[in-house]
Amino acid sequence: MHIIDISIFIIYMLSMLGVGIYFLKRNKSQEDYYVGGREMTSLHIGLSVVATDVGGGFSIGLGGLGFLIGLSGSWMLFTGIIGAWISAIFLIPMIYPLARKHNFLSFPEVFNHFYDRKVAVLAGIISSIGYVGFTSSQVLAGAKLAAATFPSITIVDAVLLMGVVVIGYTVLGGLKAVIYTDTIQWIILMVGLILIGIPLGFIRVGGWEAIRIYLPAHFLSMTNISFVQIINWLITIVPIWFVGMTLYQRIYASKDQKTAKKAWFIAGLFEWPIMAFMGIVLGLLGRVAFEQGLFTEFGYAPGSAIDPEIGLPLLLTHIFPVGLMGLLMSSYFSAIMSTADSCLMAASGNFITDILRLSKQNTRSIRYSQLATLVIGILAILLATKMQNVLDLMLYSYAFMVSGLFVPVLGFMFLKNPSAKAALYAMLFGGATTLFLILTAIALPFGLDANFFGITISALIFVSIQTLSKR
Repeated sequence: MHIIDISIFIIYMLSMLGVGIYFLKRNKSQEDYYVGGREMTSLHIGLSVVATDVGGGFSIGLGGLGFLIGLSGSWMLFTGIIGAWISAIFLIPMIYPLARKHNFLSFPEVFNHFYDRKVAVLAGIISSIGYVGFTSSQVLAGAKLAAATFPSITIVDAVLLMGVVVIGYTVLGGLKAVIYTDTIQWIILMVGLILIGIPLGFIRVGGWEAIRIYLPAHFLSMTNISFVQIINWLITIVPIWFVGMTLYQRIYASKDQKTAKKAWFIAGLFEWPIMAFMGIVLGLLGRVAFEQGLFTEFGYAPGSAIDPEIGLPLLLTHIFPVGLMGLLMSSYFSAIMSTADSCLMAASGNFITDILRLSKQNTRSIRYSQLATLVIGILAILLATKMQNVLDLMLYSYAFMVSGLFVPVLGFMFLKNPSAKAALYAMLFGGATTLFLILTAIALPFGLDANFFGITISALIFVSIQTLSKR
C-alpha cells in the first residue's frame, strides 16, 4: 500500500478507537455497556445488525463463494432476509415487552424466565462457545485481508495482529460505541464497494466480454447450486435470528418495539439483495482477474492453487486508487472488528450475566466484563490460528448454537407451559450431536449439514419429554 493509504488507515483506526474510549467513560453500569441504555434508533440498530450478522467475515466468505460458483452464492444471504423478517413478526413482539419489564441484558435471561436457572446457565455456556468460534472467524477474515493486502505478512502473523487490535478495541467499547461505529463503517464500505469497487473492477477485467470469455456460463446463473446446499443454509442461518445473543442485545437496546421491528426489516433488505450481490459480484470479478493472470505477481498464476477467499481482497488491491484504497481497507478492517467486538461482548455477557450472575448496577461489573472479554478474545485468537476457512468456521459456530438453542426457543414461543427438563436435554443432545458429527467428519446422508441432525435430535427429545411431563 502507498504511504498515503497507510496514513489514512492509521488515522481511521485511531478515530474508531477514540469512539470506544469516548463511550467507555460514559458507561456506568452493565445496562450501558451491553444494551446502550435502551435508547437506540432503528437506522443505527438496523445497520449494526447487518454489520454484526454479515460482517467482514461474511463479506470475505461471500467473495469466496462468488469466486467458486458465481452469482448463485447470493442465495446464502437470502436466508438472512427470511430470518430477519420472520423474527421481526413473531419474536420481537414477544421478547421486547419482557425485556423492558425485567431489564434483560442477555439472551439466556429469556430462558430463565420461561424455563429455569439451569436451562439459562446451559444456554449461556452454549452461546459463549458459539460466539468464541464466530469471533475467531472474524479475526481470520481480517487476517486474510491483511495477508492479501500486505504479501510479506503470513496468515498466522496477521491473525495475531488482528487479534490484538480487536481485543484492545473490544475491551474499551460498549454497545453504543459498536453501534455508532458500525453505522459509519458500513456506509463507507457499501458506498465504496458498490459505487467504486464494482465499477472499477468491471472496467479493470475488461467488462462483459472478458467475463464471458474467462468464466463458464454457470457462473452467471442463479441455479448453479444444489437444493441440499440451500437447505443447509436455511437450517443454519435462519434460526440464528432466534438464538443470537448479539441480536437480542440490539432488541433490548431499541427505544421501543416499533423501532426494533423496523430495524429488523432494514437489516433484512441490506442482507439481501444489497450485501449478498455486492460480495458475490466482487468475488466473481476476482475470479476473472485470477484467470487473466492479474494475481501472478503475488504468486497466484492462472491454474495454480489459490484460496478462494483471498480473491476479493487481491482484486481490491489492484483496482482502488491511492487514498481510496486506504479508506476502503480501513472500513473493511473496521467492519470485521465491529463484528468481532459484538461477538466478544456477547460471549462475555453470557459469562458475566448468565453464568457468574454479577450485579448489573455498578461500574465494577464492567471491569469484570472487560477481563472476561480479554480472556475470551485470547481463546478466539488461538482458535483462529488452527482454522483456514472463514465461512466454514462461521457456519460451524452458527450450527453449534442453533442445534442446541433453537428448539427450546420454539418451545417457549408456541407452548403455554414448556418443560424446563425438555429444554435442558434438548440443548444438551442437540448441540452435542452437531459437535460430534463436525469433529468426527462422518459422511452424512444426502450431503446434509450436521446441524440438520442436531436440530432433529433436539426436537425429538424436546417433544418426547414435553409429552411425558404433561402425562
